[in-house]
Amino acid sequence: MQNQTTIAAIATPPGRGGVGVIRLSGPKAYAIAESLTQQPLAGARYAAFRKFYDAVGEVMDEGLAICFPNPHSFTGEDVVELQGHGGPVIQNALLARLFELGAIAAKAGEFSMRAFENGKLDLVQAEAIADLIDATSQAAARSAVRSLQGAFSSKVNRVLEQLIHLRLHVEAAIDFPEEEIDFLADGKILSLLDGVAIAVTEVQQSARQGQLLREGLQVVIAGKPNAGKSSLLNALAGIERAIVTDIAGTTRDVLHEKITLNGLPITLTDTAGLRETGDIVEREGIRRAIKEIENADLLLLVYDLSQGDDPLQLAQEYFAEHLEPKRLMLIANKCDLTDAMPHLGDYQGFRHITVSAKQEMGVQALIDAVTAHAGFQPEEDTFIARTRHLDAMKRTQHYLAEAREQLVVYNAGELVAESLRLAQNALGEITGDFSADDLLGKIFGSFCIGK
Repeated sequence: MQNQTTIAAIATPPGRGGVGVIRLSGPKAYAIAESLTQQPLAGARYAAFRKFYDAVGEVMDEGLAICFPNPHSFTGEDVVELQGHGGPVIQNALLARLFELGAIAAKAGEFSMRAFENGKLDLVQAEAIADLIDATSQAAARSAVRSLQGAFSSKVNRVLEQLIHLRLHVEAAIDFPEEEIDFLADGKILSLLDGVAIAVTEVQQSARQGQLLREGLQVVIAGKPNAGKSSLLNALAGIERAIVTDIAGTTRDVLHEKITLNGLPITLTDTAGLRETGDIVEREGIRRAIKEIENADLLLLVYDLSQGDDPLQLAQEYFAEHLEPKRLMLIANKCDLTDAMPHLGDYQGFRHITVSAKQEMGVQALIDAVTAHAGFQPEEDTFIARTRHLDAMKRTQHYLAEAREQLVVYNAGELVAESLRLAQNALGEITGDFSADDLLGKIFGSFCIGK
């Protein structure tokens, strides 16, 4: 795909720095750069020192100019990188001069979009660029690099090849009905179909780990006033992040802290104590707490073990609709004030953990329980993944199950073929083989300018 426009953008973060990089990509990239420097560019991928001139011939800045001829560039087009000084004033002045010379401003993610359009990257690899930039842990960064290098794409493409092979068998069975052998009923197609379904499930399990690495887990701490919620946040975060006092109602607003537990990125939220109150400010804090609870991936309901409270009674009172074992853990705090020891257990079907947040007793067991509850078990070959990837695989599984039913129950070859076609389209959305323009716009629009 050939774009007729030449785009330009600052590729380094805003602010002061020793070096600032501006990128040009498109058919006029070389001509514009040579007009700026008033000299021919050096050889491909050769860094040459150049002065950068304004419209009246005055030197604006000086630095390096490097050219990358198509198709051997990031975008697959002619690309020029100009490395000048990193002040925002001079960078913006240079960019304005490039616009005067014929370039246009790049949209967010447009360089990566052009790389995708020109076959330099598939959609998963393009997304991995943004994920690598945004990585909040070393594990997430390593996984993003694996996706950028094609690990995720390779797994998806292998399953797609199996699915295409299966479709060929089904189409052949439909196209040659006069054959004496009933290809739909001989067991081979069913075996191939089950094999594809297993392969999709295996990729989905790996992708789930990658999604957790990228998006993390939203964990909310809730409970009555003075149950020790803020102490628990401080113990998990490893710093005195929340104010802790013996006065009930100290926390009146939500407090967010981004942490990493056992390699899993977590957004930890402390909330106001749940109780009836006439204080208008505290009531607003409780309203916000309930809103956070509704959006949580996991809720840690903290109660004071020394007071003999029933945690499920509190849960029933404030958020009965969220009483799900997969979303709720019961945390019995202040075991140091009782004869109880830290331990893991079960309470009426819910995970129950006894701790002392103040003394940090049982906290590591809680951390292990949280990551295990999320199903987080990263392996060395984990790749980064997004919610849309899991959604595509879920739809793929649905269509494969549909195809199996049409085959086993109805022996309807045409309907099997249609379900397999839909499965292939859904799976192909991951790498971009089948992607609507609005989906592409949404994905690349989330990138930073200059990438």
